[in-house]
Amino acid sequence: MPDAEAPLPAIRSLPSWLLGRAAARGRALVAEALAAEGMKMWPHVVLSAVRDLAPVAQADLGRSVALDPKDLVGVLNDLQSAGLVERAPDPRDRRKNAVTLTDEGARVLDRCEQLAREANDTLLAPLSPAEREQFMELLIRVSGTRE
Repeated sequence: MPDAEAPLPAIRSLPSWLLGRAAARGRALVAEALAAEGMKMWPHVVLSAVRDLAPVAQADLGRSVALDPKDLVGVLNDLQSAGLVERAPDPRDRRKNAVTLTDEGARVLDRCEQLAREANDTLLAPLSPAEREQFMELLIRVSGTRE
């Protein structure tokens, strides 16, 4: 009978596998932290993007977070129902909706960002401050996300 563990050392030594495991752990920690605030990942991402881009047209918002327009509408409907965002005709183009945060949306986002930072601190707890800085620099280089 072949050893069921035999292929795992080779796979587990791949940087892509290790990065995927670290990312999955990080997402799980953040999702658990956000759940304490009644928030899920995509609404948190959308709230953060609205804060950074507001007032922002829905289409531009969807492109900025790479979320399908139909999915974005559902997220925005939920956020608007919760009183966290407002949609109104865009003053630059009345055919479009512009999205902005409400005061309550800003408060919820602040709390969620703190929870997400704490979850990321838990993820990186095994690293020293210098290692964290180096790790973040390396992740930015490997991910191709340098601004």
